[in-house]
Amino acid sequence: MIAAQRRQLILDSLRVDGAVSITALALLLDTSAVTIRRDLDYLDSVGKLSRTHGGAVAGLTAVESPYAEKVVQAIAEKEAIARLAATFVRDGDVLIIGPGTTTEALAKNLTIRTGLTIITNSLPVATAFVESPGNQLIMTGGTLRASILALVGDATNRTIRGIHADTTFLSGNGLDAEFGLSTPNMTVADADRAMAASATRVVVLADHTKLGVRTAIQTLPTASISQLVTDSGSPSAQLEALSQKGVDVHIATIASGLLDTF
Repeated sequence: MIAAQRRQLILDSLRVDGAVSITALALLLDTSAVTIRRDLDYLDSVGKLSRTHGGAVAGLTAVESPYAEKVVQAIAEKEAIARLAATFVRDGDVLIIGPGTTTEALAKNLTIRTGLTIITNSLPVATAFVESPGNQLIMTGGTLRASILALVGDATNRTIRGIHADTTFLSGNGLDAEFGLSTPNMTVADADRAMAASATRVVVLADHTKLGVRTAIQTLPTASISQLVTDSGSPSAQLEALSQKGVDVHIATIASGLLDTF
């Protein structure tokens, strides 16, 4: 059986069962665990499933939308969030900025600053600072995850763990008061966790479409989030619950992008 046929059968199994194990797939497809693991890693890298320990999961909450789709969603809200988040940054700060279209918008709002040190695994964030000579840019190593235009993996995490930053800015795919910040992908979650652990403050940038959403893998528990910057379309019940759990909630208005503490 060729790889393409085998991988299609894996996806078919996921659609039926929602989750698969390496052991079960190896028996079903009469091949080795090493081969199945390689197939799952490939399918994970192209966003078809989300790897877990010993297998994979699928479904709407386990699939990443392509970056090109995300960049045209909630554009005004993301820009307002980015403008507000930029006011939290002081010249000379050391910042870790994770991947995402909202963090990319933040980066573009920071290019006029000076003396910043930016550490990122995001290609769009790095590109934003190419013509910003007053700031220092450090890119992590790692393996490209094309669906989010970011570097992930052991090399990424090693780079981040050797850094201490003032603030880490993260986005993610979902933020729920009970579940925390989440993403469909285990490897992406690992990188985001390393970023959060390497800073004094963790600021999550999430527009209203992400509030109350749980995706497959928890990136951070709510208790690990210092601040949230969102827009006025976010559900009040979620904002109240997040605030009660100690998250400092700020709401950006589309007209001004100015601070409104919840």
